[in-house]
Amino acid sequence: MAGMSEVVSHKSGDVVTRQARILVYSDDRGVREKVRFAVGPATHGREIDWTEAATHAGVITLLDERTFDLVILDGEAAKSGGMGICRQMKHEIYDCPPVLLLVGRPADAWLATWSEADAAVAHPLDPFVVRDAVDGFFAAAPAAS
Repeated sequence: MAGMSEVVSHKSGDVVTRQARILVYSDDRGVREKVRFAVGPATHGREIDWTEAATHAGVITLLDERTFDLVILDGEAAKSGGMGICRQMKHEIYDCPPVLLLVGRPADAWLATWSEADAAVAHPLDPFVVRDAVDGFFAAAPAAS
């Protein structure tokens, strides 16, 4: 994954780990809060820089302007669901960040496959399952720049 490297301080030789940049999308503020609460302030020793979006246009604008290490999309969002946004991202962004899709129920996991999401978690959101899913993306992060 691009941008998942450590930064080495040239003066002291200390290794400083860059923050994990995560974008979370849902039209429901409560869902965004549940995700942030479940994951917590850090993953694998890296502080998380959270960015939130409540609209499809907001997600696309943020993806055009910034780089993210992970994007979490709510497949149950009204008007523009995360499944369609995920599919759009995978087809339009050259170096697309990995996507964790929040689906309505376990039986909807096949929709995550259609949307080309990298992983899926079902509502109701179990904090332990959400945390483990996010940690899984950062546990395997290569140390390349």
